[in-house]
Amino acid sequence: MPCPILRIAVPSPLPQTFDYLPPPHCPHEWLLPGVRVRVPFGRGRAIGVLVEVATHSALALERLKPALEVLDDSPLLSVEQLELAQWASQYYHYPIGEVLSALLPALLRQGQAACLDELRGWYLTATGLAVQPEAVARAPRQAALLALLRRHPEGVLPELLASERAAWRPALRALNAKGWIEERALPIALPVIDSVVTPPQLNAAQQTAVEAVAAAFGQFQPFLLDGVTGSGKTEVYLRLIQQVIAQGRQVLVLVPEIGLTPQLVGRFQERLNVPLAVLHSNLAEGVRLQAWLQARAGLAPVVIGTRSALFTPLAAPGLIIIDEEHDLSYKQQDGFRYHARDLALLRAKRCGIPVLLGSATPSLETLYNAQQGRYQMLHLPERAGGAVHPSFEVLDVRQRRLQHGLSAPLLERLEQCLQGSGQALVFLNRRGYAPTLLCHDCGWVAQCQRCDARLVMHHAQRVLCCHHCGAQRPVYPACPECKSAELRALGQGTERLEQVLAERFPGVEQVRIDRDSTRRKGALEALLDEVHSGRARLLIGTQMLAKGHHFPEVSLAVILDVDHGLFGADFRAGERMAQLIVQVAGRAGRADRPGHVVMQTHHPDHPLLRLLITEGYPAFAAAALEERHAAQLPPYSSLALLRAEAADAALPQAFLEQARELVGTVPGVELFGPMAAPMARRAGRYRAQLLLQAAQRGVLQHLLHEWTPQLATLKLSRKVRWSLDVDPMEVL
Repeated sequence: MPCPILRIAVPSPLPQTFDYLPPPHCPHEWLLPGVRVRVPFGRGRAIGVLVEVATHSALALERLKPALEVLDDSPLLSVEQLELAQWASQYYHYPIGEVLSALLPALLRQGQAACLDELRGWYLTATGLAVQPEAVARAPRQAALLALLRRHPEGVLPELLASERAAWRPALRALNAKGWIEERALPIALPVIDSVVTPPQLNAAQQTAVEAVAAAFGQFQPFLLDGVTGSGKTEVYLRLIQQVIAQGRQVLVLVPEIGLTPQLVGRFQERLNVPLAVLHSNLAEGVRLQAWLQARAGLAPVVIGTRSALFTPLAAPGLIIIDEEHDLSYKQQDGFRYHARDLALLRAKRCGIPVLLGSATPSLETLYNAQQGRYQMLHLPERAGGAVHPSFEVLDVRQRRLQHGLSAPLLERLEQCLQGSGQALVFLNRRGYAPTLLCHDCGWVAQCQRCDARLVMHHAQRVLCCHHCGAQRPVYPACPECKSAELRALGQGTERLEQVLAERFPGVEQVRIDRDSTRRKGALEALLDEVHSGRARLLIGTQMLAKGHHFPEVSLAVILDVDHGLFGADFRAGERMAQLIVQVAGRAGRADRPGHVVMQTHHPDHPLLRLLITEGYPAFAAAALEERHAAQLPPYSSLALLRAEAADAALPQAFLEQARELVGTVPGVELFGPMAAPMARRAGRYRAQLLLQAAQRGVLQHLLHEWTPQLATLKLSRKVRWSLDVDPMEVL
């Protein structure tokens, strides 16, 4: 019998697998694709994934090294996951070893054993079983918890009682202190607990959407749930998830931002009666590993996470949901540059399950696919619960005097809202205190020494920070050029806006939600609690505040800097601005209070604004698709972007010139550049790019398959850092 050859994908820049002999004394039944293998690699060791067991090698057997150790006695990655990784490696032209590494949690990449921790849950003690209901009549939460545990003698998972909105924690502590309950190991058969809230009644459109997706269970079918903000998309998700769970299958739910995860988890915990596996980058590595293993073992029927959660193994997949499918966060912007939405569609197809894309502002690519019949369109045209759509008001600020970027009519609208006991949301997509520090006497401007960007002033920390490379320095006491003390902070950021509004509306409690104010663990949840409790009346923030949140008391939404997004160089700038306006506007008037949206602009007659306000996002999207078709831009063509950077300003352009010469003339493919990147210098390195465009995706992919391996042979390839981005979401 010939010696088996192990084809192992090792994390490295090389786009290939490597052949090894089996480790000595390794049971052959362990040699299955999907197991991790420790191997000698170069001068060190590496942990790779076995992708194939072959009978021959291109190298002589005596030249092959034996692997050191097989780390798993059964595959960690399924056949479906291996096939998904191999397809992604070929489509995005990224090394298979790096792709497979991205599928594994960090601790597994480091060689840690794939062992599930013991699950523990809450039980009634003998003393607790003997307690009569009247003994806790004055503590309704304790009484409810005792009743819940009586109904479930098999135990209840702690995380099912961890929602702040459910407020179980004080009752747990009190009953535990009395000796009425205890925590101990759970059986593998996980407990089911009762939902703690009554679901709302579905309206006709929601019911139609639920029935349509449910009818496709067990087969691949993409759906686009196009629902206006506040239309109850999450309720549709919950009803479908309940049906999938009832069939003994699992659901993968992707969200674009970490900030959306806690509130979605809280809502799911209130409604669903199963454990949830949560995966995102803010979790400790051990927690992420356990969630990954629980999903793989089928112990977590619902998996919720951000972009990388797409790769979580599922024992019995039944449905994939992608919330806010239009969001740019689903596209990985460095390294393995995949799009989670697109790979989720491929994964659903390979699993033979439906996939549901939800958004109030679907991307133009998704709308195009729906128009072509590739996706089934589902509409939620009205807000749930009788809430009405917000009204819009455009404030022309030309020739008006602005107070720190705020016009007098805008301040009047805010005052009227606050006097009426409502909440107001003020949106400015720029964090920090001021984007520019200028010397009034000589005109010097604080620039980043490593980027073509200005330093942003952060007042509370008294630092100047580059938001591109992260460089920081203390605020200058005087101008470094002329030594004048007349330094002026120009422009507005959310930190300055918070200060200005606190002075204008003293005594009104406010919260600021941006990346700076939510750095500490639990900070976002605490700020959102301030909003939901009604204590905070003024909400100030960036995109973190605009996405997916439900603020029933917000009646006024203010957008300060509309103009910034109206004239972007990237062809997607108008689409993103329209989506942002609709998403911010969607925070207002979601309950009984009518919503009003106020936008300040120097361009009140801009066609994008007019079309969006008068006819809505569908009309804007239709017009934008016509423009894309005329210009033959995506989704009517395919793009790839070759980027290069180096410490020497001339090298990236020279490398890209050589890369362009390799292509020559290819029918059906156009090349643009080389050209400087939008930010030509970043983190001390000069950057350039070469854009490829083709009307047919297959033609472009054929070229990339031949061209990409040749790039590594160019003389300058080792003097620059280069990368290929297929289907780039940011071009200029």
